[in-house]
Amino acid sequence: MNEDSDLIINDSFIVSMRGKKNPVNPNLPYGWQIEKEHTRSGKVEDTGIIFLTNRECPFHCLMCDLWKNTTDETVEPGSIPKQIKWALKKMPTVRHLKLYNSGSFFDVRAIPEEDYEDIASLLENLETVIVECHPRLINEKCLKFRDLLKPDLEIALGLETVNRNILRTLNKQMTIDDFRNSVRFLTENGIRTRAFILLRPPLLSESEGIHWAEQSIDFAFNAGVECCTVIPVRAGNGAMEFLSEKGQFSIPEIHSLETVLEYGIRLNVGRVFADTWDLGLFSNCDSCLERRTNRIIEMNLNQKIVAPVECECNKERRTYTE
Repeated sequence: MNEDSDLIINDSFIVSMRGKKNPVNPNLPYGWQIEKEHTRSGKVEDTGIIFLTNRECPFHCLMCDLWKNTTDETVEPGSIPKQIKWALKKMPTVRHLKLYNSGSFFDVRAIPEEDYEDIASLLENLETVIVECHPRLINEKCLKFRDLLKPDLEIALGLETVNRNILRTLNKQMTIDDFRNSVRFLTENGIRTRAFILLRPPLLSESEGIHWAEQSIDFAFNAGVECCTVIPVRAGNGAMEFLSEKGQFSIPEIHSLETVLEYGIRLNVGRVFADTWDLGLFSNCDSCLERRTNRIIEMNLNQKIVAPVECECNKERRTYTE
């Protein structure tokens, strides 16, 4: 934190700030949805997302609220295939599928390794399967799962930020070298990667948040990832509200998300997306929110810069200082 602060960010502090978990069924995913995505082929295609119910992630990151829909114990073998099978029956046919499990797919305490074969058999008609994983849990298990799959495997990794001090504060328990080494290992073994990047984590001003998000996109692409998703940091897990009250965290503005998305697309190195979940949180102007949301969605889908939104709030937006 700040040099004059005696607050220590660690597992104990982060967990102590939490509320209660949501009730979940270990035999059902806690959600699923269909989203459109600009795919590797250049086409806009439907992509399914299944939010798997399983054990809480062992890493307690400062900004994370995904623990809310997790179990305290490892789910029984066979539970994860049941969840996937149930969701696939509910959703329309898709060619691309994201299996997000509120942590790391290759954490054996979350996804039992003995379930890999059954999971792979359920996914044999797909073109792409995307899972998420902490960089420190990238290992030979990724190759085992890859070899069982017929579709291409892609792994999403949380880079978060290349600001080393902020990364330590996030309690991510990794370094940017860990991220780079994981991407190298996966790339060398024919597995594509994408990166999650945070916009304005704690202790950064608005302009600093933009700068470090852009630097993180540069780093991710240089490391070898094929795709980046920029996520504006929000509150909602207790710890972030605490920091907000202390003046050490503020949510970013939607204008900043637009700026970073434009930067990434202009690089023309790989796909860059902005997370569009609940964008109203980041806007103080009702008159242009819908237009800005549509603009961001259009840039996500077409990977091209769209004309800026004209609004009085552009003039009223305050000037940020370092």
